Amino acid sequence: MPPLSLSDLVSALRTAGCVFAEDEAQLILSTARTPDEAAVMVERRVAGLPLEQVLGWADFHGLRVTLEPGVFVPRRRTEFLVSQAVALGRHARVVVDLCCGSGAVGAALAAALDGPELHAADIDAAAVRCARRNLAAYGGRVHQGDLFAALPEELRGRVDILAANVPYVPTDEVALLPSEARDHEPLAALDGGLDGLDVLRRVTAGAWRWLAPGGLVLVETSERQVPGAREAFTRGGLDVRVAVSAELGANVLIGTRR
Repeated sequence: MPPLSLSDLVSALRTAGCVFAEDEAQLILSTARTPDEAAVMVERRVAGLPLEQVLGWADFHGLRVTLEPGVFVPRRRTEFLVSQAVALGRHARVVVDLCCGSGAVGAALAAALDGPELHAADIDAAAVRCARRNLAAYGGRVHQGDLFAALPEELRGRVDILAANVPYVPTDEVALLPSEARDHEPLAALDGGLDGLDVLRRVTAGAWRWLAPGGLVLVETSERQVPGAREAFTRGGLDVRVAVSAELGANVLIGTRR
């Protein structure tokens, strides 16, 4: 088929309700290898797929992270969690990316730190496949399973940075998410239970067994969930503080083992 013009793409995307139609059109044209591929990408975007899944990659913390359909799209606000982990754990030797999704957090940490031993885990098979592609360059090992049950026993008491980008949308609010998320991302990566803190509580209850002396566990949550999340950290035997980025709308709880 003849090449699609930029104006054609912009018109199609704008008609479909894409707010940043011009930017998205440029990205599609620069990513597609053939006119046919560009046309398919536009069709998928118009059908409601997240732009990052359409492109096959996401820009995260300065990295181009590979993405596959059905895998959770890393959010820009989560870059704040990475920045906090790097600032506080500059000399980390063992890093774990729990609820890893595409492995974006693990890849960003590995790129910023001095060659740590890197592990990641997720319960979703598609996420594990995607994370293996993204972490291969860093020698990362990706495990499939439910939270800590997925990790090798040899890591107990050795983890310097445990980053857990857990799902924290309350169950009743999942239906209120944009269709891009609720229709095209795995529910397990979004639904955090009745108050959104179910998975966070499980992480904080088990983290101390895996952390090295002085090790950190970092979890993102919403502003209104901070009090409940604080309580969960404390019950898990962790000293906790909260870091906030008003610019990114990010709230990160940082715990250390007592």
